[in-house]
Amino acid sequence: MGILVMLSQFFLSLSILIILHEMGHFFPAKWFNTRVEKFYLFFDPWFSLFKKKIGETEYGIGWLPLGGYVKISGMIDESMDREQMEGPPQPWEFRSKPAWQRLIIMLGGVTVNFILGFLLFAMVLFVWGSAYLPSQNIEHGYYVDSLAYEMGLRDGDHILKVGEVEFDQYDVGTFRKEIVINDAQTITVRRDGRQEQISIDPKFVKILSSYEFKDAYLFAPRHLAEVKEITPGSPAEAAGLQAGDQLIALNDEPTPYFDQFRRRLLQLPNEEVTIRYVRNGREEEMRVNTTENGTIGFAAKSALDYYETETQKYSLGEAIPAGFAEGYDFLASQVKAFGKMFKGKIKASESLGGFGTISNLFPRTWSWQSFWRITAILSLILGFMNLLPIPALDGGHVMFLIWEVITGRKVSDKVLEYATIAGFAIVIGLVLYANGLDFFRWWNK
Repeated sequence: MGILVMLSQFFLSLSILIILHEMGHFFPAKWFNTRVEKFYLFFDPWFSLFKKKIGETEYGIGWLPLGGYVKISGMIDESMDREQMEGPPQPWEFRSKPAWQRLIIMLGGVTVNFILGFLLFAMVLFVWGSAYLPSQNIEHGYYVDSLAYEMGLRDGDHILKVGEVEFDQYDVGTFRKEIVINDAQTITVRRDGRQEQISIDPKFVKILSSYEFKDAYLFAPRHLAEVKEITPGSPAEAAGLQAGDQLIALNDEPTPYFDQFRRRLLQLPNEEVTIRYVRNGREEEMRVNTTENGTIGFAAKSALDYYETETQKYSLGEAIPAGFAEGYDFLASQVKAFGKMFKGKIKASESLGGFGTISNLFPRTWSWQSFWRITAILSLILGFMNLLPIPALDGGHVMFLIWEVITGRKVSDKVLEYATIAGFAIVIGLVLYANGLDFFRWWNK
């Protein structure tokens, strides 16, 4: 059921983005009296799932969900309609329009994507606000995973800065971004009451941007080991453990924090262990048998049970500039990441992904807040990718049109045709490569 919900969100988001992107081409074409022959959601090689002609335009839904398209008369595109292009230019055709009108038509799709992305970021802030956990509320610091430990962090550290950026709220995404994208060289922490600076080895840029470690939690707020609920029929229930018990030691080893208790317990499968705990202000002990997985059957209180989060609310007037700033920051980070891929500082094979990777961005339970935020992200990515100067993408057409505007000379139809064929091959190759990476990652799990 969770996978179905995730896929439903993915296809709904994809459909919204495709339709609005193509509308960005469709309406300017209509405004300049250019004939639009087809408007399709998804591609329709050989047959379509639905089609209906209204006026001069056929509207339809294809069966291949790799994108969508509008077919504009007199335009060299992936349809390769050579027969139409061999005839004399007609006044309703794309090729008959002034360069500035053609440029507006071609920029319409990405313009919609950028506006939509910024607007959705703003609306998410306006409707839901921005919830966060202030660093100052995290009394016991963080516990770290093996990767963060290798970087130099230790359990109990309070992270103060990443590079020169204040780490004033718990946000692993910001931590990653500052190191991978913004080249942070140091991490400033408070450890045992003293401030220390940790140098970041450059190798962690590739490690943190790799697919293998994309879901690594790195660090999380540390909290006391207190029982929240007991699993019925578990060893913990049989031994008499109760909700509200605070676990302070395991086999005489102090474990006041839950991460300490859990790590130690996982090392003791199928054993009888001694747990020391505090109940109603009194220290007591019990013997309990662990399972083969090194568990005893209880859920502990989480960091959110211990630490108070805050939500920043936005008026509409505040949300619009804040949403624009958030969208701009995301877009700037993507451009920097793209540049680092070209320089070899980030591996493309580790960072790219196909439809599987994109669909996994969505949660397995329906959340409109997550849905619209992820859709905003995808809209900006779609706009950025379509602006790349690759023939067959909007950016390729724009590149040739800018050349025409600057030089006053139109690129020949033959050059456009061959460039479009080459560009289309590049795009298909990239799509196959990205989805092939998803397949091999799934196969090697």
